[in-house]
Amino acid sequence: MYIHIGENKVLRKKDIAFVFDLDSATVSVHTRNFLKKAEKENRVILLGYDLPKSFVVTKDNLVYLSPFNTTTIKGFY
Repeated sequence: MYIHIGENKVLRKKDIAFVFDLDSATVSVHTRNFLKKAEKENRVILLGYDLPKSFVVTKDNLVYLSPFNTTTIKGFY
């Protein structure tokens, strides 16, 4: 099964490791450090021009910043 995460990007359900709300998850310093490290390593992919509401981490450690909220993404499951 494929999950639409924004801007014509779909991922296989089995390839998704985590889906996080961007506002609540970035309260933690650990999450902010993870995202900073991923950005330095060019593993962050921004989907669209809208303000991201969530981020999806794949099993191969790519991070997609999605304009969809977590409820919308999880609703595709």
